[in-house]
Amino acid sequence: MSKSLAIFASSVATLGIAVGAYFVLSPTENQCGPTGVIAGNATIGGPFELVNHKGVTVTEKDVIKDVSLVYFGYTYCPDVCPLDVARNAEAVDLVAADGINVTPVFITIDPARDTPEALSDYVDVTHEKMIGLTGTDEQIAAASKAYKTYYRKNGEGEDYLMDHSTFSYLMSPDGFLDYIRRDMTAEQVAEKVGCFVG
Repeated sequence: MSKSLAIFASSVATLGIAVGAYFVLSPTENQCGPTGVIAGNATIGGPFELVNHKGVTVTEKDVIKDVSLVYFGYTYCPDVCPLDVARNAEAVDLVAADGINVTPVFITIDPARDTPEALSDYVDVTHEKMIGLTGTDEQIAAASKAYKTYYRKNGEGEDYLMDHSTFSYLMSPDGFLDYIRRDMTAEQVAEKVGCFVG
């Protein structure tokens, strides 16, 4: 294992422990199993204003019109993001076969490189229903804060990486439904969606 890969793996492991400790499991009122909630009275999700992959300024009301899988990542991500995003896209297709409409949403944590044009290319090769979102550093920070995510630039130069949390968030227009862990398969994500929507 290269030194940079070892450092990255260590960062992800540390991040997973830190973020995992931030969530508290509490029972839901339905049969859908435990839901991740933030300690105290804080909630996940909230207002944001970002720019979509078509260059149009949007808010959360424009984006989360139905059940959505929201993921914070970046298009230059070498390994974690592509796997998570592909898993989410597969889950969207699985539930679509059952008549359930879910929108995959990708919010960049690297707006310096992830312009609307870059996100448009990314969306084109990922999923036809995906919405890519970027914005200013301040707009991204505000959205990240609303969703209780973590990210930090790691390195300098053109090939820097971004350390970040890796949960996906199952959202509805009414708010947070559940969080999706990295170790869940597309089938498990589809089952989770179906539990809330079916």
